[in-house]
This record gives sequence, C-alpha cells and structure tokens, in this order.
Amino acid sequence: MTGANSFSVSGYGPQRSGWARLAARDSLARRLDWPILLCALALSFLGAVLVYSATRNRTELNQGDPYYFLTRHLLNTGIGFALMVATVWLGHRTLRGAVPILYGVSVALVLLVLTPLGATINGAHAWIRLPGGFSLQPSEFVKVTIILGMAMLLAARVDAGDRPHPDHRTVLQALGLAAVPIAVVLLMPDLGSVMVMVVLVLGVLLASGASNRWIFGLIGTGVAGAIAVWQLKILDEYQINRFAAFANPELDPAGVGYNTNQARIAIGSGGLFGTGLGQGSQTTGQFVPEQQTDFVFTVAGEELGFVGGALIIILLGIVLWRACRIARETTELYGTIVAAGIIAWFAFQSFENIGMTLGIMPVAGLPLPFVSYGGSSMFAVWVAVGLLQSIRVQRPLSA
Repeated sequence: MTGANSFSVSGYGPQRSGWARLAARDSLARRLDWPILLCALALSFLGAVLVYSATRNRTELNQGDPYYFLTRHLLNTGIGFALMVATVWLGHRTLRGAVPILYGVSVALVLLVLTPLGATINGAHAWIRLPGGFSLQPSEFVKVTIILGMAMLLAARVDAGDRPHPDHRTVLQALGLAAVPIAVVLLMPDLGSVMVMVVLVLGVLLASGASNRWIFGLIGTGVAGAIAVWQLKILDEYQINRFAAFANPELDPAGVGYNTNQARIAIGSGGLFGTGLGQGSQTTGQFVPEQQTDFVFTVAGEELGFVGGALIIILLGIVLWRACRIARETTELYGTIVAAGIIAWFAFQSFENIGMTLGIMPVAGLPLPFVSYGGSSMFAVWVAVGLLQSIRVQRPLSA
C-alpha cells in the first residue's frame, strides 16, 4: 500500500493481520525523529518546573492556587502533543491540499484581533478573548500557515519536474501570500511576531532556491520598511521605548530599561549551579516581570545557574540540528521548505528570547519555544514538530 499517509509495510492493508499491524507500528516508530521528540518534551517539562517556581507565590496572578500555572502549562503541553500526533497522522502532504482553508482561517482570526473581540494583554493588542477565561493569539498560528502556504507555491512546479527552481512570478505570489497576514499583525502592532515572520520568510526563500536578488531585495525592503514604520510612528510608545532602552541601557534603568536590567541581575546571580529551585531572590522577590512567559529564561539562569541555562540552549540546539537533518534528507522541495521555515522560526525566536534577557537583543515579547507559559505558542510549536516528524516519516526508505 502506498500513498501520502502510508508507510509501505508488507501486508499492511484493509485486512491486516496482527503481525502486519505490529510491523506498521514498528515502521512508524523507526521513522520518527526521537531526539526532536524527546528534547521537545524535556523542554516542555523543564518549562513547567520553571513556570511553577516563578508563579507559585504570585497570588495576584495564580488566583490563590500555587499550581494554577503549572497545571495549565502541563495541559497546554498535552494538547500540543495531541496536535503533533494529529499532524503526523494527517501528514504534511495532506495539509498541503488544505493550505487555502488553513490560510483563510488564520488570516480571519488575525483580523478579528482588530475588531472589538480583540484584547490587550501586557501591552500587546494581539489576543482574542474566549469563554472560560481563555485567550487566543492568532499570530502564532499564522507562522505555520505562512510556511505551509509559501512552501506550497514555491515547490509546486519544482516537485512536478517543470522547473529546477521557482520563477520570479511564483516568488512574487509567495511573498504576496506572506505579506497579507504580516501587514495585519503589524497593525496590531505585534512587532515581535512580525520579526519572526520576516525571518522565516527569508529562510523559506533561501531553501526554495529562489534567486539571490530576491533575498537581497527582501532584506533591503525590510530595512526600508523598518525606517518607514519608525518615521510614521506605527509602533506604540512602549515599543519605541524598548528599542531606545536597548540602544542605551542606562537611558531609564528604573523605567523602560527595568525589565532588562532585572533580568541580567537574576541571571548573573545564579552563578554556575544556581541558587536552587524556589530559592532565587529575584524570582521570589518578583523583581523580574513576566517570568512565566517572556522572561522564563531568567528563572533558569538564577535558580539553575549556567548549567541550567546551557541545558536549555543545548536541547534547543539538538532540535534545530535534527530539523536541519530532516530538511537535508527529504527528496521533495516542499518538505525541505517547510522544515527550513520551522528552523528559521525556532532559531530566531529562541535567540531573540534568550538574547533579550541578556541585554544583547531588544525586548520584543516573544516566548521561548516549548518553555514559556502560553497556550497558543505551545500549540503552534508542537504542530511544527508534527510537520517535521511527518516529513521524516514520509521520506523514502533509502533516505
């Protein structure tokens, strides 16, 4: 039996025997990239420990329940894992056919943020309030649909054997597809998500084999766009202040530079092995804002020290390394592009999140993949893991 979602196991069909079903499961188990799966799980559970340590005494946030954020983080991880399983079961090739629907839904959700249904959380108007006290950040899912949509367009004629690489018209169509949701997200404005989207678009174009003129042109357009956004004052004042504080850390240490300064103090106080879970003075004293989300790395730096912070970076590095291997080994351009987009997404977002806690990147309000608390971000990164696993599972046996 062959097809987009089958595994070429002898005897695997409508009337499979017990031995054939066992062989099919064994084939799937062998094909999964276990290092990515195990590292992603380790990061998620390590994140649960850090989130608990950061929030157990925050009665103004946890509604009097020290396990409130821990429980929700584990629930988000479980839902994310289920979404990964569903993504592998459907297969990236099946999702390729559903891209127009997925793209339309994601853009519609992003547009809803600009309506009265949108909500502002921590200064960012990027959320939709849901019943039961839940919220949704559509820009996280847009990252996935941009990757899938651009990959579908750029790889269509190449995988069909019509062209060795995407032509200029195809590249322009792909950029137009990405530009629509990026423009809407910029209007929120959610600058952090826009930065990630621009980087993953670059990663997708590089992997597609598009002409270098498009790459340099896009970089130049991005620089010009950033200048225009600054001059037209599209950004909110707090976002402008963040860049000002990054350019001059001593500008307002008690104001716009407070987050970064406290984050650096927390990480620096951890030393080699840290102060111990629940023993960090910066964390227990609640000096660092948003430690369960954007600044979760400061909890690791203070309470687990250099060793704990390095462990997180190593685990993320293994995920990226294995994702690069998947992108290299697949024989279809579509799979290569999808994997490359995910690599660019994870790499930049991880670097930006950790970098802003160290003061080497501006504060942009981006979660640390798998580690930070947040349902939308957790769901999106696990769907991305499912796409990587699907690309690996459906590769030829000889790859």
